[in-house]
Amino acid sequence: MATTNRSEGEIRPFRIEVPQAALDDLGERLARTRWPAEPEGIGWSRGVPVGYLRELAEYWRTAYDWRRQEARLNQLPQFTTTVDGVNLHFLHVRSPEPEATPLLLIHGWPGSVVEFQELIGPLTDPRAHGGDPADAFHVVVPSIPGHGFSGPLAETGWNHGRIAGAFVELMARLGYDRYGTQGGDIGAFEAPLVGRLAPDQVIGVHVNALVTFPSGDPAELADLTEAEQQRMARMRHFQDEMMGYSHIQGTRPQTLAYALTDSPAGQLAWIVEKFKEWTDPAAELPTDAVDRDHLLTNVSIYWFTATAGSAANLYYETYHDPSMFAPRERGTVPTGVAVSLTQDVAIRKLAEREHNVVHWSEFDRGGHFAAMEAPEFLVGDVRAFFRTLRAG
Repeated sequence: MATTNRSEGEIRPFRIEVPQAALDDLGERLARTRWPAEPEGIGWSRGVPVGYLRELAEYWRTAYDWRRQEARLNQLPQFTTTVDGVNLHFLHVRSPEPEATPLLLIHGWPGSVVEFQELIGPLTDPRAHGGDPADAFHVVVPSIPGHGFSGPLAETGWNHGRIAGAFVELMARLGYDRYGTQGGDIGAFEAPLVGRLAPDQVIGVHVNALVTFPSGDPAELADLTEAEQQRMARMRHFQDEMMGYSHIQGTRPQTLAYALTDSPAGQLAWIVEKFKEWTDPAAELPTDAVDRDHLLTNVSIYWFTATAGSAANLYYETYHDPSMFAPRERGTVPTGVAVSLTQDVAIRKLAEREHNVVHWSEFDRGGHFAAMEAPEFLVGDVRAFFRTLRAG
């Protein structure tokens, strides 16, 4: 699935070509899945229900068409280049509008470049999607090192700061000396870091699914609005009841890797759980919030690239990176924040402590995976934010 030439600086065309033997192996493994028992009546309270996962796994095995999704992804120009010793995979879709603004899009976990698949057309060619051609972007979408076609990693030390540095180098290598960046989840950590590393190149940072951490000063939380109090309660609930995955990935990613790399049903459950817990609560099931094939394409990329453990290692790096949550100077790059009213925990005055927030928007449909759940909103908000920067 990757080229053999690894010379630093060279940009190499790339196509996804999963061997048929890998597809056959996936089907055989799914057919041989040994399913666990579960207590009656627990629903989703202790994890993914057996009945739901069996049904989704059977669809993956018998009806989902990887080749169709692979061909669709291969319609997008893809490349690899070696940055800091890593084979970095990325989509690079140039707009037909010559004055388009370069835009770096950074996915999250458990995501991939698939997250942005529905955004690329409207962002690069607004004229063809009922928009203003002045809002056009040249789009660059890297697979985060250790994830998907940028993995697995052969060495430790790839924390968020190092990844952000690789992305700055990628944009320079593509000839972009002025650009914006957008990201959610992991991307909401890394996009601001890109801005901090290259403040003279980055015109603006747009994030969704941003996490804002209290400093510990009680006065900071004394006058929260009712909505902000709900977000703090949501964060406490997450820390108390929903962080099992994070503790495992942050402390023992290699042990986890054996299960997820050997069992496609295990890999499916590990990711599907997040699409249940983090999507809009109005959706009863993960596949009500996100298209089933879209979700399975994302899972399939983790499976075929065997990057479950490599991706989990980023949590280990984060847990063991003293600089990650240390006090730092406030960022100077103009920043826009999009907040899901159903799932996010971001509080504006906490965000403003670290970021130069000039744009704040809230959306009531969709949750953590905004690019997949509410692509129209996210496209519109990215356009609106960067429109003000272009005008300035």
